[in-house]
Amino acid sequence: MLVLISNVGSTSLKFKLYDMPSELVLCEAKIERIGSLNGIYHYKNSSSLKEHNETEVALESYQTGISLFLKDLVSEELGVIKTINEIEAIGFKTVISKGFNGTVELNDDVMKGMKDYLFIAPVHNAAYISAIEQFKEILGDTPMVGVFETSFHRTIPLKNKLYPIPYEWYEKYGIAKNGFHGASFTYIANRARRDGEYNRIIGCHLGGSSSICAIKDGKSYDSSFGFSLQTGLPHANRSGDCDPYISLFLENEGLSKEEIIEGLSHKGGLIGMSGISNDLREIEEAANKGNERCRLTIDVYVNDIVRFIGSFYAEMGGLDKLVFTGGIGENSAMIRREVCKALSCFGLSIDEELNNNVPKDGYIQSADSKIKVQIIPANEELGIAIETYNYIKANA
Repeated sequence: MLVLISNVGSTSLKFKLYDMPSELVLCEAKIERIGSLNGIYHYKNSSSLKEHNETEVALESYQTGISLFLKDLVSEELGVIKTINEIEAIGFKTVISKGFNGTVELNDDVMKGMKDYLFIAPVHNAAYISAIEQFKEILGDTPMVGVFETSFHRTIPLKNKLYPIPYEWYEKYGIAKNGFHGASFTYIANRARRDGEYNRIIGCHLGGSSSICAIKDGKSYDSSFGFSLQTGLPHANRSGDCDPYISLFLENEGLSKEEIIEGLSHKGGLIGMSGISNDLREIEEAANKGNERCRLTIDVYVNDIVRFIGSFYAEMGGLDKLVFTGGIGENSAMIRREVCKALSCFGLSIDEELNNNVPKDGYIQSADSKIKVQIIPANEELGIAIETYNYIKANA
């Protein structure tokens, strides 16, 4: 069965076409810096190894990225299928939908639930709704399945997910910690299970969206994300945790609701603090050239990561392994070094040579470290492909 996986991030778009159940990847594409004029596009045919790379492509929207991929997918030189109608199912790493969780068919009710929760996940749900609707127009008869990000975090104990608000708000409106990046942390938990490491793991998914997850005995125990995607660590454009009264204060100062939402959701986070970019690579480069505001942005980002790790360390009664994943987690030796340096009080230390030169997947702790430190490339797409394939087979 040919299963296409669409993974939409806050500033990125990934595709993989799988031959299931063999899990063979036929082709893949990675699109970065969506919403900019200097986007990055990479497509690779897994069999011929032929590629299409662009580093200064205008990516005004997710639709632009989808069109680029579909063109390469069926092209004579790069394609792996003759027509897009050969795709038998499409799986999406969906985020949140009112009244739905787990793996479900993306029917009208589920889509309505996603629209009902647009305010909670405005960037992500809007992008997914747009992408799904575009695929429905192109491949309307192809089954489409959503694997929701909140599913992995259903095991978080109530003591870790309940807010100190009127209890009836939890009962009536379901306001509690949802947690996100479920596909990424599921993959980390499955890897640990395969390696026989079940105990206490903290996963750091760092990228355009960033979050920390405490994984205890293979299950989600706590998450830096809360009820919405606006919470937790600073993100590329979103502020992360903020005092809720900041919004009320700004309203009293004359800012409109729309201006406040724009500031917190689109002009906050890394770009808000640095003033130059939402891409950590550019921020790091500027900091190295003496830009103090970019240096401060890195310090705030690292400090928040360390704060959550320390809190989850205490909640779980210790830590056996720290995992870095996501675009920043996998590629920024500087962020890993700064985070691990701050955690030396836990007996954690890294080997600088390994940290700077580690292969795509490997351990970087020093010989005397009491805690393992591992880089695991994010592979959300494989988990979604498995879930999508199993769902289609079970409901055939």
